[in-house]
Amino acid sequence: MATASSMLQRRLGLFQSTVINMIDMVGIGPFITLPIVMGLIGGMYLYAWIAGAILSLVDAMIWSELGAAYPLAGGSYNFLKEAYGKNGAGKMMSFLYVWQTVIQAPLVAASAAIGFSAYFVYLVPLEPWQQKAISGTVILFISFLLYRKIDSIGRIGILLWAGVIATLGWIIYGGLSHGNILQPLRDFPSSFSWEVLGSFAFGQACVKTIYSYLGYYNVCHLGGEIKDPGRNIPKSMFISVIGIAFLYLAMNLSVGSVISWQEIKGWQDSGQNNFVVSVFIERLYGNTAGIVATIMILWVALASLFAVMLGYSRVPYAAAVDGAFFSVFAKLHPTKNFPYVSLLLLTALAFIFSLLFRMGDIISGILAMRIMVQFVGQAAGIVLLRKRNGSRHLPYKIPAYPIPVILVIAMWLFIFYATGLTIISSFLAVFGSGLLVYMLMAKFKKEWPFHDKSSGA
Repeated sequence: MATASSMLQRRLGLFQSTVINMIDMVGIGPFITLPIVMGLIGGMYLYAWIAGAILSLVDAMIWSELGAAYPLAGGSYNFLKEAYGKNGAGKMMSFLYVWQTVIQAPLVAASAAIGFSAYFVYLVPLEPWQQKAISGTVILFISFLLYRKIDSIGRIGILLWAGVIATLGWIIYGGLSHGNILQPLRDFPSSFSWEVLGSFAFGQACVKTIYSYLGYYNVCHLGGEIKDPGRNIPKSMFISVIGIAFLYLAMNLSVGSVISWQEIKGWQDSGQNNFVVSVFIERLYGNTAGIVATIMILWVALASLFAVMLGYSRVPYAAAVDGAFFSVFAKLHPTKNFPYVSLLLLTALAFIFSLLFRMGDIISGILAMRIMVQFVGQAAGIVLLRKRNGSRHLPYKIPAYPIPVILVIAMWLFIFYATGLTIISSFLAVFGSGLLVYMLMAKFKKEWPFHDKSSGA
């Protein structure tokens, strides 16, 4: 049987891989979540951004070991299958991951589109239904950009990345030129509170910051299209996390030096002003500059949506080629050589979700859908793989193993709890429906756990 990666072409180098990761990570996330985090925990907002960076960096070690060892299209689908047994529980785990991806990937795309429309309101006042129309149109436009060959996509990605860096650079420069960018850092020690650190509100703030870091692993979904994956996959992730963490912290310091967290928290408490960064630039340089900055932020949102849809469209395709998901998703475009059925499905669902949901619910839902099967499942899977195969053959090895694995599992479980009971219930519904579908399929195909035990796992 052909594999997904054998039919894809390794055309993306370290620079392009890192670019795709970084534009996926930035997106509209930090512009939307910056005021939300300040509204939740006030002066301790920098601690939440640091916590998000630490979790992302440690979790990137898990992804790096798996991504370098199994550089195939589909990322977590392959990791879970290998860790839990190709003919055993790995079939169920990988199916559940793909099942959840078909739900949560469109949620990620919808969040970028909703954020786009929220900032668009700064330019043109819109009714709620008009904002929804903008969100849906953005989804369709990005899918049009992705409907082409991978080497063209790499060039488009670099162009979009340039806009991301220019936007963040302007925001940071604005704080520097204002001359007070270090003031929030001076207030940093005095703002600390053990009570806030252990609170549910801090957990909620971390949910928002981690959402803004998500995407550091996007390169793993494109594993079958990465050159020298044993080297480039880990490097692209660590460069992405460290670089974006620096930019996020600098952006927070910059905005906080011009608009106090107390003022932003007041806006959040009263439900006003969801485009804080545009107001920040407006205060420094005037209304015209605020408009230009908003246009650049909209560019960033488009860039992130582009990377998200690119990476996740490979997941159902990889599973279908492997015979573990519905076969229609195994189709490649006859002339452009990309998984167009997966892309079209994700586009349709993202379009619907962008019309139905609010940003706050989507952010928590995105994390809840991923944590137990994907993040915690992969971390535990590292232990199983090392026990079964050893570590001498690994292109990249987690330093100080198993400490990072234990830390990652503990941190992800805390974040899962912080998403809240309603969101956790939604995850259980999706998980339960996926488990039911898998068991019915496995019963029909006589696969694990219904296969002949003598055939092995």
